[in-house]
Amino acid sequence: MANIALIIAGGSGNRMLQDIPKQFLTVNERPVIVYTLEAFEKHEEIDAIAVVCIEGWDQVLWAYAKQFNIHKLSYVVPGGKNGQDSIRNGVFELEKHYRKEDIVLIHDAIRPMVSQEIISDNIRVAKEFGNAITVIPCAEAMLQTEDGRVSSGSYPRDHLKRTQTPQAFHLGDICDLHRRALEAGITSSVASCTLKIEMGEQVFFPQGQRKISS
Repeated sequence: MANIALIIAGGSGNRMLQDIPKQFLTVNERPVIVYTLEAFEKHEEIDAIAVVCIEGWDQVLWAYAKQFNIHKLSYVVPGGKNGQDSIRNGVFELEKHYRKEDIVLIHDAIRPMVSQEIISDNIRVAKEFGNAITVIPCAEAMLQTEDGRVSSGSYPRDHLKRTQTPQAFHLGDICDLHRRALEAGITSSVASCTLKIEMGEQVFFPQGQRKISS
């Protein structure tokens, strides 16, 4: 069984008001996406890496892979008009090269601090239960509102989880999910885990890292 990392780098990062997409910004002489790629490159259970890349940056990405010795980078796929589109493009490309039972770990390019333990735990939980959604506890007080201006109640934080990535699935399952979502008219789900839930399915939780931020 193969384990493939699918790095989502299709966003333009408009909220940061930068000409360079945020995943390609340089921090300490390395682009952010390189740190992310290195985390999966050095993990012994990851067999290959694919990247869904923003238009016009694919050759830059291949050049970085060569410069920083990212030998597992095997596929670069065009991004879509939103996150769901980009993930679908990525998993549909992987479907051409891997088996349905193989594991794909979908991860945001702008989360470079993912630990080796989280990657391992995602693989383990996905193999055991069929999927793995990295989460951390909700530590904040959660308030409800109807109009965005005044509270209408509170919600027990023990019943909530904050999602992160990676989010791991059997390749055949996540491809099938995206096909059924299209048939159901769901086209802008914010994450793979929310798409699962919108389609009436359960997800399972390995533990995330509190220090990771979006």
